[in-house]
Amino acid sequence: MTIAIIASNEKKELMVQLCIAYCGILSTHRICSTAATGNVISDSTGLSVEKLLTGSGGGVDQIASRISCSEIDLLIFFRSSDPNDPERESANSMLRLCDLYNVPFATNLATAEALILALGRGDLDWRENIKKTANKI
Repeated sequence: MTIAIIASNEKKELMVQLCIAYCGILSTHRICSTAATGNVISDSTGLSVEKLLTGSGGGVDQIASRISCSEIDLLIFFRSSDPNDPERESANSMLRLCDLYNVPFATNLATAEALILALGRGDLDWRENIKKTANKI
């Protein structure tokens, strides 16, 4: 499965701690991320991360596009809690795409841990069946 990971600047350390804690599960899946978040994660954990553009430089849009094309199976997005964040609108648009394309997503630590544990148990394997069905149409 492919996991997209994004963290705003003030949440990067929290994301690193999550990735360290669940490195065993995450290492068995493909991970893509915006550039700065991907660099921090790979440097801190040794995980292999496909680094896209920076978030504000189009990385969030690249991930949104991949969600629309059913290329992302899980999104972990620790976004800024600042209501005046200039990237808030693009973040909300991406989360709407997750709803539209049935992509599980987490925007906080508790939900991220629940989804990663579910991923480890195989609870999200239904995503593979959706992709197979979509490819037959």
